[in-house]
Amino acid sequence: MMLPEWLLRHTAIIEPFEGDGAYGAVYGPEVTERCLVDDERRMVRDAQGAETVSDTTIFFRPGTRCPEGSRVTVNGRVTTVITSFNRDAGGLPTPDHVEVVCR
Repeated sequence: MMLPEWLLRHTAIIEPFEGDGAYGAVYGPEVTERCLVDDERRMVRDAQGAETVSDTTIFFRPGTRCPEGSRVTVNGRVTTVITSFNRDAGGLPTPDHVEVVCR
């Protein structure tokens, strides 16, 4: 079961992080995806295990590529991805999605 289309009320522009270059971060071509945005400040752990504060969590359809360090523009704000999770229930009746935690 996938995240229902009627929940995807927002639009996000994702610039996937591809690494560091001679002049700083390198991003791939931007992609526009429908999503659900939850603006809530909370303490999370990044991919290295360090605690950091997240201001926004974004829920995308399964298969959305949004690696750590990517730039995401949503609701007129530009934010950076702290970490992302593939939420796949393995056939159980829960909505599969990609959860992206941002600064």
